[in-house]
Amino acid sequence: MAYRVGVDIGGTFTDLILVRDATGDFTVAKALTTPDDPARAVAAALEDALSRAGVAADEVAQIIHGTTLVTNAIIERKGARTALLTTAGFRDALEIGKEARFELYDIELELPEPLVPRYLRFDVPQRTLADGSTAQELDVEFVERLARELAAAGVDAVAISFLHSYANPEPEHRARDAVLRVAPEARVSISSEVVPEIREYERTSTTVANVYVQRRTERYLADMQARLSGLGFEGALRMMLSGGGIATPETAARFPIRLLESGPAGGALAAAHYGRAAGIRDLLSFDLGGTTAKFAVIAGGEPLLAAEFEVDRRYRFKKGSGLPIKTQVIEMIEIGAGGGSIARVDSLGLLRVGPDSSGADPGPAAYGQGGTEPTVTDADLVLGYLDPGFFLGGAMPLDVDAAQQAIEAKVARPLGLSLEEAAWGIHQAVNEGMAGASRVHVIERGQDPRALPVFAFGGAGPVHGYRVARALGSPGLLAPQGAGVLSTVGFLAAPPAFDFVRTWSTPLEGLDSARAERLLREMEAEGAGLLGEPVTHRREVDMRYVGQGHEIRVPVPDGESWGGGLRAAFESEYSRLYNRLGPAGVPLEITAWRVRSSGPRPELSLNVRGGAGEARKGTRQAWMPEAGGMTEVPVYDRYRLAPGHRFEGPAIIEERESTLVVGPDAHCVMDEQWNLVARW
Repeated sequence: MAYRVGVDIGGTFTDLILVRDATGDFTVAKALTTPDDPARAVAAALEDALSRAGVAADEVAQIIHGTTLVTNAIIERKGARTALLTTAGFRDALEIGKEARFELYDIELELPEPLVPRYLRFDVPQRTLADGSTAQELDVEFVERLARELAAAGVDAVAISFLHSYANPEPEHRARDAVLRVAPEARVSISSEVVPEIREYERTSTTVANVYVQRRTERYLADMQARLSGLGFEGALRMMLSGGGIATPETAARFPIRLLESGPAGGALAAAHYGRAAGIRDLLSFDLGGTTAKFAVIAGGEPLLAAEFEVDRRYRFKKGSGLPIKTQVIEMIEIGAGGGSIARVDSLGLLRVGPDSSGADPGPAAYGQGGTEPTVTDADLVLGYLDPGFFLGGAMPLDVDAAQQAIEAKVARPLGLSLEEAAWGIHQAVNEGMAGASRVHVIERGQDPRALPVFAFGGAGPVHGYRVARALGSPGLLAPQGAGVLSTVGFLAAPPAFDFVRTWSTPLEGLDSARAERLLREMEAEGAGLLGEPVTHRREVDMRYVGQGHEIRVPVPDGESWGGGLRAAFESEYSRLYNRLGPAGVPLEITAWRVRSSGPRPELSLNVRGGAGEARKGTRQAWMPEAGGMTEVPVYDRYRLAPGHRFEGPAIIEERESTLVVGPDAHCVMDEQWNLVARW
């Protein structure tokens, strides 16, 4: 009788799914996010789902949770008062960064502000060389005196990042011990544990961010566990990691920076899970919620991974304008587009949509919570794509008049357009923005967007998925049942997993194979100790041509003897990414060694029901540009469409948490996995 729960806190809604593993029966729930106390919305959604399913809280064996807490704490600067201890002469590296301008000709360029102000960054007498040898011993007494002063000044978080600590972590360990001897209540993060890799700026930035949010994350997890216990939950709470694995709250509290993209990671995992089940291993995951749109490439049935991410971008989505974080993340692009994105006419008389959002409070004008700015949701409602009486299955009626007034006053009248033309402009502007950003992202990953079906989910994803797919030249569109809460499905499909990395720069020619095996097996043993048995390991290395400034990640072939196989793997990946190889005769080098340890992937098969009765609910007026404007469009009940059911567009397909809209050239069929597939 055991049940599992996945719960995702988004910018507008908190989504939850309750699944009985033995049968696949499930119940979904949504609640408006409560930014002042996120656990309150989780409890409300859980109580709703348990009540409708007739399940007691003590029957739930596991809850897997994704959160935006870490990202929001950094963006809003709501972390701890943090100090940085670094090698003498290097305290300004955190501010100097890469000395690169992400916008070359902007004379008012705004650079990311470090989490630690200069007066709390301290030079520590100590020096380790690149080979790990010691040029200057750590002054332990200096660290103790400094820690005592910091504690007296109310600094309760300390980041320690010494030069070349990845080659010799011992000075950082001694410095941490010295801090904790005089300030035992302090939270201390050391770079050799958080991110033992080369590149001092990124390593220091990540270590600082980790300890900056550590105490806040601990309190949040404790509060969440207490609130769940109060409901009668006695099972295990697990946290979704940015790289696609799950971990215990204790591990998450120690390395909270690994939660940075935990919510979006669930969506990409769900897309991969549904794609594998449908026999489509290459696709484009498209997750559109209330505040952001997220795209991820799924290749070979798995989402692509990246070793670095940026948070708190000054220019919202401009690469290089944020704080670099070196941690394993599912590779995706986020843009400021969603149901809550605000539309306006700028000083040049042009229509702009986003990136700012109305969020959950006050939300779009149609929510009736005091919002007056026109949003994408308001436009979708005016265009007839949403039924005002069936939003969230009727649990949250929408105010059509408020949506019309907001668009009329702020967009239609200033541009001299009709109400419907203005709403279509908002809808199509956000579609084109999303398609343009995702096209660049896909091509940069060595993929062709014209070959990837779009997998659309999120509360607003199916409404916009058809137009985005057509703009990309995609061959088709897939929309699963329960699209509005699909990230939570990804949580339940994720295996327990953890990523390990060690820095050791060495030429490929003449590689010390014994040392390589020893290094990888040490990480594999650490993974087995953390996750238990059974566990599988995936080996990867970062490689480059000697003299290059950056690396590419290369899978280590099975049975690799540290020679020709790895060279061939590097050349294959390099050619896929850049359509060429480097200069002939240039040697290769390995800079980092990686292991991803994973436990068994959970079995997840949702028992989707439907197909009884007449699926067509009727028609309603909706905007179809191919028909010249508003026209009668058939409306279908998603829950009455069974596998094999076929129909032609245009059509609107409704379910409780989302609505799918397709144009007149779409040929639609419900596949055996209960995905609605549209092709053209």
